[in-house]
Amino acid sequence: MTELQPLLDDLRAEGDDLDALVADLPDERWTTSTPAEGWTIAHQVGHLLWTDRAALTAVEDPEAFVAGLGEITDPDRFVDDGAREQARRPPAELLADWRAARRALADALAAVPTGTKIVWYGPPMSAASMATARLMETWAHGSDVADALGVTRTPTHRLRHIAHLGVRTRDFAFTVHGRTPPAGSFHVRLTAPDGQEWTWGPEGATQTVTGSALDFCRLVTQRVHRADTDLVATGPDADAWLDLAQAFAGPPGAGRPPDGANA
Repeated sequence: MTELQPLLDDLRAEGDDLDALVADLPDERWTTSTPAEGWTIAHQVGHLLWTDRAALTAVEDPEAFVAGLGEITDPDRFVDDGAREQARRPPAELLADWRAARRALADALAAVPTGTKIVWYGPPMSAASMATARLMETWAHGSDVADALGVTRTPTHRLRHIAHLGVRTRDFAFTVHGRTPPAGSFHVRLTAPDGQEWTWGPEGATQTVTGSALDFCRLVTQRVHRADTDLVATGPDADAWLDLAQAFAGPPGAGRPPDGANA
C-alpha cells in the first residue's frame, strides 16, 4: 500500500516545480502556444486549476460533485471548456487560484479516512490514487509548459508514481480503444533518473517493456510519440500496448506526432 503522506509531499513538490516556471512570466508569455494543439500556457494552468477544484469538491462535498455530473451536456468537451474559461482570466488571478486550489486539495486528501473511496468522473478512487492522478497530470501539463518555454526539466524520483500508474492502466488503455486487454502478465523494467531499475510484473513474462522511466512516463501521458522514445517491447501484446498506452482517464487521446512529422 502506498504511504499517503510521502505521496502528497511529492504532489506538492510537482506543483511547486511548475509554479516556478510560470511565477515570473510577463502576462504576454501566458499566451505562448504549447505542444498541445490550441492550448497556451494559460490553458495548461487553467486546466490544472479546474481539475484540482473538481477533485477538491469530490473530496469535501461528494453529493455536490455527483450533482454536477448531471449538468455535463457535452462529455467530450467539458474538460476543454473548463480550461478555456480559466485561460481567459488575468494570469495573476489564475496563478493565485491554482496555488490555493492545489494546496487545499493536498490538505483535504491528507484528511481522507483510510479505506474511503472518492467519487470521480471514472471509477471511485482512494486518496492515494487521486493524489497519484493529480501528480501525473501536473507533471504532464508541466512538461508542455516547459517545452513551450524551451526549458529542460531534470527528471526526479517522482516519475515512479507516474510509471506505476502507467503500468496499472494497461488494461484501461486497451479497453478505451475498444480492444480486449491481454490475459497474461507483462514485465516492465525501467531505468530511473538515478540509474536504479524500477520493475513491475514477473521476470519470466514473455511480454516485456524496457527503457527509461522518463520516456515511459512521457509515452503514457501522451507527451511523445513512441518512435521518439528508447522503449523496447518484446511480444505482440507489449508492442500493441506501447501504441495505445494512456494513463489518464477519458476517451482515447490523439497522442503526439513523431518529431519531424510536420516538417
